Amino acid sequence: MSYKTILVILRNLEDCEHVLDTALHLTNRFESHLIGLHAEPAVKVSFAAPIEIPDASVFEVDQGEIDERMDALGSAFKDKCEREGVSWEWRPIRSLSGDNGLSALSSARCADIVVVRQHEEEKEEDFADLEALVLESGRPVLFVPYVGRKSLAIDQAVVAWNGSRESARAVYDAMPLLTTAQSVEILTVDPEENAEQSKTMAGAEIAAALTRHGVSVTMKTEISGGLPAAAIIQNRLADTGSDLLVMGAYSKSRLREYLFGGVTRAMLKSMPNLTLMSR
Repeated sequence: MSYKTILVILRNLEDCEHVLDTALHLTNRFESHLIGLHAEPAVKVSFAAPIEIPDASVFEVDQGEIDERMDALGSAFKDKCEREGVSWEWRPIRSLSGDNGLSALSSARCADIVVVRQHEEEKEEDFADLEALVLESGRPVLFVPYVGRKSLAIDQAVVAWNGSRESARAVYDAMPLLTTAQSVEILTVDPEENAEQSKTMAGAEIAAALTRHGVSVTMKTEISGGLPAAAIIQNRLADTGSDLLVMGAYSKSRLREYLFGGVTRAMLKSMPNLTLMSR
């Protein structure tokens, strides 16, 4: 199993560092084709007159700035790809919204994996609907944290496992990464006791399945004791020094997570390392 088509979404020039570097690392490892994408609004209208009539000169300046930004990103992407000697293509997109998440959906659906930076709430100017990317693309999304990402190697991984369809999808979408990792931990938090499994054996079957793929697997069960599940996962990532978290997205409904909170939304806001999500 491998990733042969990788899509990397670049929202600004800063992404041409750690985000693009992560995508290039995967591209070299799996001998993939790398697609770089950046979106801008098709029309940006600024208002300069008191009665808010669009000013033609301001409009031209806005469009010029958009063109310069897209050209700069395209050149930075091309230069890095050519230095690495990888197969690549650049997709500058003009869309009605200019949203890099929504504008990337068509390209994402034809890729094996999508690489994108975690959203920074402080940087509203490059907002992208990353939740839509996870929910609607049908492909795994590898989030690169905006802080603390140094090593490109993925040696240790944690799988947040709850037995759901979403977590199963994430495990198998992440298989190329898991089979090349040195160790993988199956982490369960407050597992349920039911007819199919006991609490003590939660995660055993997926661990056995991964072992058949040659993955070196361990198991860990945590009891929350009132702590949020996301906090327990984050603490475990720190304790194990893992490079990657694999998890299903929105095992609960998106509305329920919006109203009451949930692991997906918490991890999107605060992720200490690379996080692969699938739904």
